[in-house]
Amino acid sequence: MLNNLIHWIIENGGLYILLFVIFAETGLFVGFFLPGDSLLFTAGIYISKFCGQIGDGSVTAWKVALILFLVVFASVLGNVVGYWFGRKTGPLIYERKESWLFRKKHLLRAQEFYTQNGKGTIFLAKFLPIIRTFAPIIAGIVRMDRGTFMLYNLLGSLAWVCSMMLGGYFLESWVSSRFGFSLAAHIEMIAIIIILITTLPVIWKLFFARKKVVPNSPNDPNSVL
Repeated sequence: MLNNLIHWIIENGGLYILLFVIFAETGLFVGFFLPGDSLLFTAGIYISKFCGQIGDGSVTAWKVALILFLVVFASVLGNVVGYWFGRKTGPLIYERKESWLFRKKHLLRAQEFYTQNGKGTIFLAKFLPIIRTFAPIIAGIVRMDRGTFMLYNLLGSLAWVCSMMLGGYFLESWVSSRFGFSLAAHIEMIAIIIILITTLPVIWKLFFARKKVVPNSPNDPNSVL
């Protein structure tokens, strides 16, 4: 079923959907549930299909570079939107009413992560589901220097997008040439493995790690605000 869904997405504006998902997951708090890691790795496996939607349909280095650039740009832009949202709303976001689209605990976890890792949070968060959605919002709330934020934002986006997409691309090329079959035929299992690898640390942190006192409001003396 997942294989059919991915094929449908690719054949019906796959690149545009990929860009939107990456933008939403890195910039809109409603996008925290989106599977960015598995989607990027899968996009790397199918990158020849994306190249086929550009120009004459051939696979060339400049097309691969263009696709990577567009996805990196979507990630950077998403974080900029999240940062801007955090600066505009400030501590008032902690008073926002919870809904299925907004969970305060995710915001507080991102705040705790920021307290532990400082400015490097923006880089590290790219590799952590949920945290990567709320980290730029926290950076905006605490008014991180814009230049510093953009530096870590750009470096993190480059590292995240290129490692995931190129990892999928080169692994697909190697498996295809070495063993004579395509990873695309086993995309369901690959997606499940990637989701487990990327979410298990977060699940462990949320449910099994020793609990720390997390401030419930920006007025808490232990708050980063």
